[in-house]
Amino acid sequence: MKKYQSPDPFTGAREVSGCAHMNDQDDPVTMILRLKDVRKTAHNWKTFQSGSAPGRIVIPSEVNIRDTRQIPFEVDPPMHGSFRALLDPWFKRPLGNEYRAQLGQQVNALVDEVLTKGVIDAVEAFSLCLQSRALTLLLNTDASEADTWIGWGTHVFRSEDDPLDKDKAGLLYDYIDEKINAASADPEGDLYSVLLAAEVEGKKLTHEEIKGIMILTFAGGRDTVINAVTNTISYFAEHPESLTRLRNEPDIIGRAIEELIRYFAPLTQMGRVATQDSTVCEHAIKADSRVSLCWASANRDASVFESPEEVILDRKLNPHVSFGFSHHNCLGATHARQIMRVLVETLIEKVGSIDIVDFEENIEQLGEFERKVGFHRLNVHFHPR
Repeated sequence: MKKYQSPDPFTGAREVSGCAHMNDQDDPVTMILRLKDVRKTAHNWKTFQSGSAPGRIVIPSEVNIRDTRQIPFEVDPPMHGSFRALLDPWFKRPLGNEYRAQLGQQVNALVDEVLTKGVIDAVEAFSLCLQSRALTLLLNTDASEADTWIGWGTHVFRSEDDPLDKDKAGLLYDYIDEKINAASADPEGDLYSVLLAAEVEGKKLTHEEIKGIMILTFAGGRDTVINAVTNTISYFAEHPESLTRLRNEPDIIGRAIEELIRYFAPLTQMGRVATQDSTVCEHAIKADSRVSLCWASANRDASVFESPEEVILDRKLNPHVSFGFSHHNCLGATHARQIMRVLVETLIEKVGSIDIVDFEENIEQLGEFERKVGFHRLNVHFHPR
C-alpha cells in the first residue's frame, strides 16, 4: 500500500447496515455511515441537535475539559443563523484579492524555505507553520502571533496523548481571555475587536460568547488543515505526475482540491444528540443518545462516488461532506479551500518532486474501526523544479 493511502474501514458496515457503534467515555455513539443518511440527519436539527451540553457533540467528547459553548458550532437554529449572519462576511474574506495575495506570499516564503533544506518533517516544519501563519490573516492579527501558536503543537485543545488533558485547554482559554481583554481596552480591527463591537439580535456579545467563537476558530481549523496539507504532500510525493498534470491543466485545480479533501476527509465525524426517540437507517435512536455524522465514511459511499477508493483529480460529481452539511457546514471552509488552492498552485510552480524518507501514521481508534487520519510525522525532502 502506498504511504499516502487512507483505506476506508467502514465499507462493510456501511453496505450491510448503514450504521455502526462505538463507546466514547461511557457515552455510546451510533455512527451513521451512508451519505444520504448523513445528509438527512445533518439537516434534521430539530431531532438531532448541536446545542447539547458544551463538548458533547465532539468525538472524543470534550464535556470533561470545557464548559464554554463553541459558537456557532454548538448552537441550533434560529440563533445559529443569527450568529452565522454576523460571522459569515468575516470568514468569507479569503475570497478577496488582497487576502489571497497575502496568503500567497506566506505560502511562497514557506515553500522557498523548505526547498533550501534537506529532510524536514512536513507536519511540524511545514503544515503546522502554514496553518498558523495563515490564521493570522483570518484573525487579522500580527504575524508574530503565529510563533506562539506553532509552539502549541498540532492540537490547541488537548494533548497528543490525552484527550482529557484540561491543562492544555486551559492554556488556550487563558490566551483568548487575555486577547479579548486587550481588544476591549484598545480595539485594533482584529476579529476580537469586531466581535466586541458587534450585536446579535440586538444584544452585544458577552465575553463568554466571544470566547466560544474564538475557541472554535482556533480549534476547529487546526488539526484539520494540518491533516489536509500533510496528506496532500504525501499524495504528491507518490504521484509526481499529478504535479505535472495540474501544471499543464490548471483548469482542473479546483476539482483536484475538492477530490483531495473528499478522499482524505480531515475530520472523521461529528456528533449530534437526539432530542426524541427516532430511527436512522432502521436503527432505533433513543432520546438523549448520541449519533455521529461520519463524514469520512459518507465520502467513500460507492452508491454515490464512482471508484471512491481512488483519487480522481478531475472528478466531476463530487458531493463530499468533508466540510459538513446543511446548517452546520464548516465556518472556515472558504479559508481552508484558499489555503489548499494557493498551496497546490505554489507546489506545481516551484516543486519538481517530493521524497518521503520516513513517517508515522496517525491512526484513530473508533470502536471496532481504525482510520488513518494523517501523520504524526512525515519526513520529506522537497526538490525544486
